[in-house]
This record gives sequence, C-alpha cells and structure tokens, in this order.
Amino acid sequence: MCTLKFYWSVLLEITGARCTGSSKRPSSKAAASEEARRTLRYVEPLSDARTPLGDFFSILPMHLAPPLLTFLFLALTAYAATESATVSKPSTKLARHLTAIAALAQAAPTVTIPAGPFSLGSTRIDDDPYGLPTQFDDTELPQQRVWLDTFQMDRDEVSLGEFLAFLQQRNQPPPEELQKLIWHVITVHSVTDQTLARWPALYITWQEATDFCTSRGKRLPTESEWEKSARGPNANLFPWGQAAPDSTLAMFGQHHVHEIPILAAVDSHNEGRSPYGIHHMAGNVAEWVQDWFGSDYYAYVPKRNPPGPPTGRYKSVRGGSWKSKTIMLRTATRGGSPPDQRSATVGFRCAQSLTPDPNRLDMK
Repeated sequence: MCTLKFYWSVLLEITGARCTGSSKRPSSKAAASEEARRTLRYVEPLSDARTPLGDFFSILPMHLAPPLLTFLFLALTAYAATESATVSKPSTKLARHLTAIAALAQAAPTVTIPAGPFSLGSTRIDDDPYGLPTQFDDTELPQQRVWLDTFQMDRDEVSLGEFLAFLQQRNQPPPEELQKLIWHVITVHSVTDQTLARWPALYITWQEATDFCTSRGKRLPTESEWEKSARGPNANLFPWGQAAPDSTLAMFGQHHVHEIPILAAVDSHNEGRSPYGIHHMAGNVAEWVQDWFGSDYYAYVPKRNPPGPPTGRYKSVRGGSWKSKTIMLRTATRGGSPPDQRSATVGFRCAQSLTPDPNRLDMK
C-alpha cells in the first residue's frame, strides 16, 4: 500500500495524481528498499488530463512530498473551517422578520440579591437513589455555607428580541442555526414576531453571552450567584420550593420529533419564580454562567464570593431546559458545556455587582 495514499486522497482534486505501486509485502529488506523506491518516487496521472500542480508533484523528490503535503492538508483544513464558520446573511424576507423581532425587544428588570450566606451544593444522600433531594452526581458535593456580597440579577432570561437587537447594533447576522429556526417556526408553525421576541435567546456561545452582558454594563453571573438566586437563603430544592415541578411551574420535559424548541416567554410561569422573584431558574433554557466548570470545585470553594476555577475546558451551565428531566431542574444540579457550543437548550441572563470588589475575578 502506498504510504502517501492518505495525503493524495485529500489532495486528489488539486493534484490530479495518485500514488502507485504494488500492495504485496516484499520478502526481504533489499526487496523492501527497491519496492519503496519504485512505489514512492513517482506519481502517475489519474487521467490524460494534466494539471500544473500534478506535473509539479510528478517530478517532486519524494523526501520533500510528506512535509509539503502535510502543510497543504493543514491549509485546506483551516480553509474549510473558515468557510464553515462564515455566517450567511439572511434572506430579504427573513431580515424583515428579524428587524421586527428586534424592534419588540424589552429589557428585563433587575432584582437585588442581598448580601449574606447561603447553602451552596448538596448534602450527600446514599440511601434514596431515586429521591429528588439525592445529589445528581458528586460535582454538587459537599454542601458549603458561602457568603456573597450584594449583587443584582436580571429577573428574566435575555430574550430573543434583545439578542437580535444586539446583533443588529453590531451589524452581525444571527448564527445559521438561529436563522433556520426562526424561518422554520414562522413559515411552518405560524409563530408570530411578537411571540418570538419574548422567547429566550438560544444558539448562543459563551463568548456571545459575555459580550452581550458587557454591552449592557453587566456580566454573566458567577455560578454561586446563580445558585443563590435560584434557591434563596434556605436551600430550596427547586426555585419555588420542595415540590416536584409541573407545567405551571416550569417549561420542561418537552419533546419535538424534529427537535424544534418548545419555549415559554421569558416573563412567564410566575408560580415557578425563585424566592427572589426571578423567572425560569428551572427549565425553558439552561443558562451560561461566568465560571469554568470544576468537577471538584465545591470541595474547596472559597467561603466568600467564589470566582470559580481559574481555567478549564467547559463553562458551567445551570438550570435545565425545555427538554430536561426533573432532576436537571434541581437548584443544585450542575453541568458544563464547551464555550463555543451553540445549542437549542442554552441561553443566559446577566448580573452585576453593586459594590466594587477588588478580589472578584471575571474569569474568561
């Protein structure tokens, strides 16, 4: 088998050439050397058609071919990644809807979360594996008492209208996934611009969420701020208390055969608000937070204003979504996601400090 066949297969359309030689195993070192010389030294055209690059490779000394081909392969890979990352502009009809949705944007009011301690995480339970109070996994262990300074949290998740208005201000088209979703639900499901404007933003990367909050003079909440806002000072199992969720409390457990999100308005489900009056801290969309995800972070979390781990692979995501099962809606259940991932189940909300804290780190 030609050892350069992999490279030639990648560059086939460019070079118009292929590796040649026998696939039989040579019977001796001398035969192997001769086989290698005959097999790798020259390149045979695939057809009578000749290309300049093909001619170039046909006379190229074989000891130079592997590094050159490696370079070309990496260049092609980088070019393909650039092309796939390019976001096309929306059609004229879709653009009119996007403008109309953005024009309906309403900023969420903020809620002040008072300074004080709260219970972060869960106490281990080993004798009730299917009980709702039982930890989802060890990442939420052990439970710690943590102090947070006063901060403000957006009452609602950032809406689709707000995020589209933000993109328009930056002269930036929405991501392809979001364009396709909006066009689909408008043309197939007859969802109105007014309804879409109050959906939570989705298909958002962590950096885009960070940029949005920064543009508003805010930031993403830390994971500990998010958890306190969701469960209150008394360690609620769910934002509304200890009772299991139902459709009046949260948007969850939904399914669509084509994975179309089934969402609620960001200011809906009043019965499911947290002790501080914050909407959708369980269900609708899960939410990016500021911290890197540390699987054992709760074991050594600082006792005052935890900033999260200094580095990591995933960013923390909290709260469960429209398609989550009950256990993912618990206020202590933790999760993470690659920061560049776009998902129909992840959105965000913003927070801000009320008093400057020189020890606070905005980890990125």
